[in-house]
Amino acid sequence: MNFEELRDFLNEKSDQYNNYDFIEDDPIQIPHRFSLKQDIEIAGFLAATISWGNRKSIIRSAEKMLDIMGNSPYDFVMNFSEKDLDSIRDKSIHRTFNGEDFTYFIQQFNKVYRENESLENLFLIKDSEFNFLHAIERFRTSFLETSKHRSHKHVSSPYKNSSSKRIIMFLRWMVRKDKRSVDFGIWENIDPKYLSIPLDVHTGNISRKLSLITRTQNDWKTVEELDQVIRQFDDKDPAKYDFALFGLGVSKEFL
Repeated sequence: MNFEELRDFLNEKSDQYNNYDFIEDDPIQIPHRFSLKQDIEIAGFLAATISWGNRKSIIRSAEKMLDIMGNSPYDFVMNFSEKDLDSIRDKSIHRTFNGEDFTYFIQQFNKVYRENESLENLFLIKDSEFNFLHAIERFRTSFLETSKHRSHKHVSSPYKNSSSKRIIMFLRWMVRKDKRSVDFGIWENIDPKYLSIPLDVHTGNISRKLSLITRTQNDWKTVEELDQVIRQFDDKDPAKYDFALFGLGVSKEFL
C-alpha cells in the first residue's frame, strides 16, 4: 500500500474498532464503572498497571482490587487505616503485582492527591517536548519518590528504553476525547497530539507487517519510530490508530 492507501486503511480500521463494544472485553471497562474523576484515574491506573497477559484475567484481578477498596477507590486511598493496609499486604493480586505492591500504590496515591486535584498534574508536557518521554519520568519521580521499593518495577521507564506500554495506554484513556466514549478525555490540559501508540506484541507485529516500523524490539525507540509515521496520518490525534493496530492484531484479520 502507498501512503494514502495505508492512511485510509488505518482510518477505516480505527473507525471500525473505536466503538463502545470495545469496552466490554478490555481493561478500560474498569474505570468505566465510575463517574468521579479521581475514581476513574485510580481505577484506570491500577487496571493499566496490571495489563499484561490474558485480558479476562486482568479484568478479574482489577475487580479484586476494586472489591478491596469497597468499589470507591478515591475514598479508600484518602481514608484507609493501617489495619486496612495490613489486611492487603499478603494478598495475591495479579501475577507479580502482589499485595505489597498494591499497598504501596495506595499510599502513593494518598500522597499525590493530598497535593493535587488530579494525576494530570504529574504528566504535564513542557513547551519543548513532543511526546511523553520526560513527562513519564517526572511522574515516576513524583509517584514513586526516591527510595527503592519492589513496586518501582511496575511503573516502567522510557529512560531505560522501555516502551512503557501500560502508562502510554493509561494516558490514551485519560487524554483522548472523541464522540465514541471509549476513551475518557477527562484531562483538559494535555493535547492528544503528544500521545503515542501503546506498543505491545499485537500492535508491534501488525506495525511491522504494515511496514510502519523496522525495529524488531518493542522498546521506546520503536515507539518514537512509530510516532513519526502515524503522526503523518493524523498529527492531532495519532493515538486513535491504536484501535486499528490492536484490533487487527487481536482479530487476526490482517495476517
